[in-house]
Amino acid sequence: MTMSPTNKPATIGQLRESGYRVLPVREEMRQNLIRKLRAGESLFPGIIGYEESVIPQVENAILSGQDIVLLGERGQAKTRIARSLVNLLDEEVPAIAGCEINDDPFNPLCKACRLRVADEGDDTPVHWISRDVRYGEKLATPDISIADLIGEVDPIRVAEGRYLSDELTIHYGIIPRTNRGIFCINELPDLAERIQVGLLNIMEERDVQIRGYSLRLPLDVFVVASANPEDYTNRGRIITPLKDRMGSEIRTHYPRTLEAEIAIMESEMRPFEAEGIEVVFPQYMKEVIAEITQQARHSSEISQRSGVSVRTTIANGENLVSNAVRRAIRLKERQAAPRVSDLSAVLASTTGKIELDTIGEVREEKVVDKLVRQAISTVFRQYFDVTEFEQLVAGFEKGLNVQVSAAQPSMEYVNQLAKVGGLRPAVDKLHGHGSPATVASAVEFILEGLHLNKRLNKDEVAGQTRYRR
Repeated sequence: MTMSPTNKPATIGQLRESGYRVLPVREEMRQNLIRKLRAGESLFPGIIGYEESVIPQVENAILSGQDIVLLGERGQAKTRIARSLVNLLDEEVPAIAGCEINDDPFNPLCKACRLRVADEGDDTPVHWISRDVRYGEKLATPDISIADLIGEVDPIRVAEGRYLSDELTIHYGIIPRTNRGIFCINELPDLAERIQVGLLNIMEERDVQIRGYSLRLPLDVFVVASANPEDYTNRGRIITPLKDRMGSEIRTHYPRTLEAEIAIMESEMRPFEAEGIEVVFPQYMKEVIAEITQQARHSSEISQRSGVSVRTTIANGENLVSNAVRRAIRLKERQAAPRVSDLSAVLASTTGKIELDTIGEVREEKVVDKLVRQAISTVFRQYFDVTEFEQLVAGFEKGLNVQVSAAQPSMEYVNQLAKVGGLRPAVDKLHGHGSPATVASAVEFILEGLHLNKRLNKDEVAGQTRYRR
């Protein structure tokens, strides 16, 4: 039930007279999800590639009122999904004013609020809390304590004259402070077992012991956890009762198509703006960047247990564009288009995001170079058949050669294009005739594709590349 700013009740009595009904958080989320489904609204705006896999399972769990554990490797939007669940909460809900744990005005939980309602009755003031305040998140680490999650005795309150057994001495942790909301714990198996027991008690038994004092806390919390599948399924990393308590285990995954990988990259890349320079990112170069990551996820030289995050694609795309813009600035060109020769820039953004799974002295640079060559070759074959270039190859057999480099002005590619027979139709196929920058990008892609498909030879000397037969 949504209240307008002018008619929001300010006391428990006014709230009761308004007919407002406080819903448990699971029922609140269920009703809002049903409303969104009927209206055709997006549940997870900005999350791409999960429409037919993960999202339906999340919807089922919410409709069933089940806590969720999201299992997946790094960079699979697990935390983003959890944070997006806030959109299923009401915009505002009432709570007893000043309460640390967002107490329901009609059913106060903490002792302080119970005493206050008993004293003030219907005159007890309420305030309205926004949905953002009702989300709590914690990264599980081995040093997390019960005090962090549940609470601890506050020595200052004890010093004020209260007994240790008095509930009013408790300083509440993050989970009670997320009462009537959503609590997310990332990397759940990293919690120490004794803390997992405390989490289980608060979720299942609704009680916890703090410093030997047994505290009853029937919290209303929707719990979302994330974990690596290997850690979550490995005995000893998570206690069985807690695992059994989680309602739905939902497996996330990396983008299954090149199109989804590119769409995520386009939505997440930081824009690079340089005054007076227009950036054009050709589609085939986007596909090369996405294919590098896809190849890495199937490489026997890279550890697949740690995964290859989509952040690799995003960072590589940013570095590729940055290298093209840097060249345009130095050459005083008005347009920047990434080329194959710019792909050297992805080394820095890839090596930190992969873990080698090889024996011996295999260097990351060689692995990344191999991935780049495989990606270019794969994308090239999607656009061309090498038999299309018989005229071009014949020209190289007669002694033709073409020079390229990351620092070469775009107009030099335009001049070479006029001299190389059979190259222009391929450039047109890549929509490369928009400007000298896009011509340069298309020419390099075609020549490197022919080299990787063993139709041209390549010499590299001092940053210059020469293609010949």
